Amino acid sequence: MNRQQLIQQIFAKKSFLCVGLDTDLKKIPSHLLQEEEPLFAFNQQIIDATAPYCVAYKPNLAFYEAFGLKGMVAFEKTIQYLKAHYPNHFIIADAKRGDIGNTSAMYARTFFEEYDVDALTVAPYMGEDSVTPFLGYEGKWVVLLALTSNKGSHDFQLTTDAQGERLFEKVLKKSQEWGNTENMMYVVGATQGKMFADIRRLAPNHFLLVPGVGAQGGSLQEVCKYGMTSECGLLVNSSRGIIYASSGEDFAEVAAQKAKELQEEMAVELASINR
Repeated sequence: MNRQQLIQQIFAKKSFLCVGLDTDLKKIPSHLLQEEEPLFAFNQQIIDATAPYCVAYKPNLAFYEAFGLKGMVAFEKTIQYLKAHYPNHFIIADAKRGDIGNTSAMYARTFFEEYDVDALTVAPYMGEDSVTPFLGYEGKWVVLLALTSNKGSHDFQLTTDAQGERLFEKVLKKSQEWGNTENMMYVVGATQGKMFADIRRLAPNHFLLVPGVGAQGGSLQEVCKYGMTSECGLLVNSSRGIIYASSGEDFAEVAAQKAKELQEEMAVELASINR
């Protein structure tokens, strides 16, 4: 999916919601454990319930790799189900890959050729040759870690050099030599609040993938105040706050309601944009 197609979906659906599929066998409703493929059964019902209210899905690979072959089969079936039934939804594989060039090239082949997802989260720490192999696929996106929502993000991302430049700022500036607004996004945690203004100073037009709204306490309104652009420029992710909103047999209906509530808040924010 290219940039204009993504923007079109956002304004058509009045939503920039991404639903995170962090599917944990220990957290899904107990009645699903009787299913032959409980992980996929959970995902399928969540997707069907929330699809009207979101534009993207983000399965987190750790939650599938943890269950070995069965988990990866569930991941692959989830991707296939989305592509067959909801082809206009943007799919982000949250795998945080990045290694020396030939290894990154194989990761890129895995996710962009074998699984054919739209985007992949990538760690920038190893530099240019670890990122550029992911950028050679037309219509595919690198989602580069910039300023994350976890507490430990301050350990490295906010450290400064002799000139006072913070590490996340260096990542933003340097990476724009490798990719552009058509093939690169940045991960910026919703809990970073006003620091979105600093992000936008250096990356005014790039899309931002924003985790941390909901269970992690990030404010959608604050994210929009400092991070929204005339083309929206945001994909705001919610995982636990939607998919685990209920542990009963009504889990899908409750997930739909939570997604709808976020979508309605997003519609208000989008209405304020002068396009």
